[in-house]
Amino acid sequence: MRILVTGATGFIGTRLCQVLIEQGHRVIGLSRRGNGTVAGVDHRAKDFIDTPSLQDCVDGMDCIVHLAGRAHVMDPRNDAPELYREVNHEATVRLARLALEAGVKRFVFVSTIRVNGNASEQQRFTEASAPQPVVAYDRSKLDAENGLRALLDGTPTEWVIIRPPLVYGAEALGNFRTLLKVVEKGLPSPLAQVRNARSLISVDNLANLIALAIQHPDAAGQLFLASDGSDVSTHQILVALAQGMQKRLWSIPVPPSLLAFLFRLIGKEDTYTKLCGSLTVDSSKARDVLGFRPHNDTLASLAQVGREYRANRQSPR
Repeated sequence: MRILVTGATGFIGTRLCQVLIEQGHRVIGLSRRGNGTVAGVDHRAKDFIDTPSLQDCVDGMDCIVHLAGRAHVMDPRNDAPELYREVNHEATVRLARLALEAGVKRFVFVSTIRVNGNASEQQRFTEASAPQPVVAYDRSKLDAENGLRALLDGTPTEWVIIRPPLVYGAEALGNFRTLLKVVEKGLPSPLAQVRNARSLISVDNLANLIALAIQHPDAAGQLFLASDGSDVSTHQILVALAQGMQKRLWSIPVPPSLLAFLFRLIGKEDTYTKLCGSLTVDSSKARDVLGFRPHNDTLASLAQVGREYRANRQSPR
């Protein structure tokens, strides 16, 4: 197949391009600098917001996988709703319209589980769960999903939407990179008494799921929640990473109620929710419909990530 991947040089995009090349597809990878490192990918420097410039890339494609977008940032100065609306919503729908006009067979959009909310409380999120976006980033992804459905329903261009939770790997950025650094530096963890549950997905498992969604006939017009299929606490994440890095994890048994108070005191309730709250998903639909089979459970994969991260840090650049 001829597949266009936006955000091709990012954390997820790089691994996805590797998987698609290994499967024998022809891949065009779009990124702002176009300097990807995956052999066999036709990397092109494009800004997907500049829709007219993408026409020559879209023409002749069988599928578009849309990964590029504006990520959630914590700095309020760069967290304006209009920025998310322009990049994550409006530009996504414009790209899908190009795909429709060019006769692209399938458009795969990688959204986020935050469309469902930032905590699942007592019940796992499923594809039938009502959306509960919290911040502008979440709402922009939901608006993009709704825009795709409205544009592509009943047309020859099929849509597929995937909502992953936190995606982890040795090259991950954001919150997961922070956890890697905490373990690497031997910083004490106050989370030993936290008994939360988090659904995660490794970058390898997500890339394989996307590859299935590109080709499987039953993926058309479907929403899939993604995960490794097993849930872990934040403390277990740190323990597994430490095991992989061959580091000792220093744990301080702080009561969760005290942690909640301290985070509220410094105005970091969202950080407390991410670290100590539960967010679990039921990803059985992807297994039942697409035959998706995660390669390893989460704890084994996290330990492997710790080993890879340690090896990468020790290797000369």
